[in-house]
Amino acid sequence: LSGKLSERKQLMIQTFHKYSGNEGDKYTLSRAELKELLTTELGTYLGNAQDKEAVDKVMKDLDSNNDGEVDFTEFVILVGALTVACNDFFLEFNDKPEKK
Repeated sequence: LSGKLSERKQLMIQTFHKYSGNEGDKYTLSRAELKELLTTELGTYLGNAQDKEAVDKVMKDLDSNNDGEVDFTEFVILVGALTVACNDFFLEFNDKPEKK
């Protein structure tokens, strides 16, 4: 990959590792690391990421192997789901007829 897509891929990897190395396993996100990433990087997309129940739900949904941590593959699923949701929103928004 080259150009903008490659830059976005690198940014996604850098963002994951910015938080994954703060405690415990440097290749996974603990619940606390996930919460920090959500509130700092994705807060506007996820609503109230400070809400304990919201963070617990995201953690449960992402932790597909139930090891109590989110690895990079599981994190990519979150980014992909957010990307699809944003695309769907813009498609729906653009399909609305213009008011005259």
